[in-house]
Amino acid sequence: MDLALLRTFVTVHRAGSFTRAAALLGLSQPAVTGQIRTLERQLGRPLFLRQARGVTPTTIGDELAHRAAPHLDALIEIAETGLEEDARTRTLHLAGLPEFTSLRALPALTPLISQGLTLRASFGNAEETLEGLAAGHHDLAITTARPRGGLLSATPLCDEEHVLVASPRWAARLGPDVLRGGRVLLEQLPVVEVHESLPLVSRYWSAVFDSRPAAAGAVIAPDLRAVLETAASGAGLAVLPRYLCAEALERGRLVALLDPPVPPLRTYFLVVRTGTLAHSHIARAHERLLRTAVDW
Repeated sequence: MDLALLRTFVTVHRAGSFTRAAALLGLSQPAVTGQIRTLERQLGRPLFLRQARGVTPTTIGDELAHRAAPHLDALIEIAETGLEEDARTRTLHLAGLPEFTSLRALPALTPLISQGLTLRASFGNAEETLEGLAAGHHDLAITTARPRGGLLSATPLCDEEHVLVASPRWAARLGPDVLRGGRVLLEQLPVVEVHESLPLVSRYWSAVFDSRPAAAGAVIAPDLRAVLETAASGAGLAVLPRYLCAEALERGRLVALLDPPVPPLRTYFLVVRTGTLAHSHIARAHERLLRTAVDW
């Protein structure tokens, strides 16, 4: 059986689409379709059911993918390693949210630089990051959304605690009544957020108050570091991950307005295209991040 046909088949199986598989393989869609038809003729069985938005594997298609994919990934790794003088010297394309990638992920990966790894980082929201990973633009992604389907494989990386904060001036104005007045008093403060939809504040309100915030954003800045500095300057309240605002809290630049018994959490996922952990440079970065995240 032609290994090129098997590689195309496995890529289509993981991508769930001839179009996406063609982009990953650097082929035209008709070429991918033709290769799948050739393989189906050789096997005498259909491998995919064509649908309006992609393809679904048949039972025989699932069985073939399960049996062939691990061996095919290993062969590809051997072939690619053989073309390099040093298999460790590769470029890793990492994507994720700008703050977490900058302050957590990139510092964690720097020890691999001395082992020959080079890094290229891209920033974006969860949707953009996963789309770029699926299209082959990135090797490894860190997102707050677990991907669906078989093309991408996600591993929980860590949880971050969210903290409701404001400047000392606002905290003093609210006083101890904030513990009794709760949501009503807090909604009198301006809100500093990363998006007009108030994603962090809304998630916090839902978890702590079982409601939605009534206020609109007074300041919208699409970077949590900008949100931190704006809130610390007295613009209003904000919800920030603890890792990001811990120093500002310790120095008194920000004050935690509430201390709920169960603080809201958000999970980060480490995501790769299925099968690419067979590549040593991706596997080493993946392992390094998981090991380092234990202390986050």
